[in-house]
Amino acid sequence: MPKLTEQEQMAFLAERGHLARIATVASNGAPSVVPVWFIFEGGKILITPRKHSAFYQNIKHEPRVAITIDEDTGRYRKVLFQGKTEVLFEVGEDRKWDDVYRRIACRYIDETAADFYLSETKDQPRALIAIDRAKAKVTTWRMPSENEPYSGIWANRYYDAGTKMAQAAGTALMASGSKLKVT
Repeated sequence: MPKLTEQEQMAFLAERGHLARIATVASNGAPSVVPVWFIFEGGKILITPRKHSAFYQNIKHEPRVAITIDEDTGRYRKVLFQGKTEVLFEVGEDRKWDDVYRRIACRYIDETAADFYLSETKDQPRALIAIDRAKAKVTTWRMPSENEPYSGIWANRYYDAGTKMAQAAGTALMASGSKLKVT
């Protein structure tokens, strides 16, 4: 399965409009997934949970998270982060990072709408959290391009031995000098 190169990953994370989905664990052990706005800056995914958001309460209880950023059309690029959140600014310190909040809003709506949104929600306290890419497990993948074998659509471990796709993957890997492991 093709991975995103470092350059492709940085370009994808910088594109406007992609939502992040953050998975947290509630205090009762239940999983929770919430779509959120984000920005990738300084090697970190930055997210701004509101004071009373369930996922912020979950993070305070258990900082380990999984975040997926993907697209549902085109090359189906995906980036998955697994790691611990870091609270950069606690709730109530919003004015110290208003510029970050505005940059995040401008990734999703135009500047005029972002300024209006910020003026209307300024009195709703938020925290600023980060997931450091360098400290997280990062997994990427995408659809094969035209010049890549279609058998690369999945990781080899997903193919049942003897199936058409396992055989195609084995042929492609043998041509490249690698060995196929189907488990």
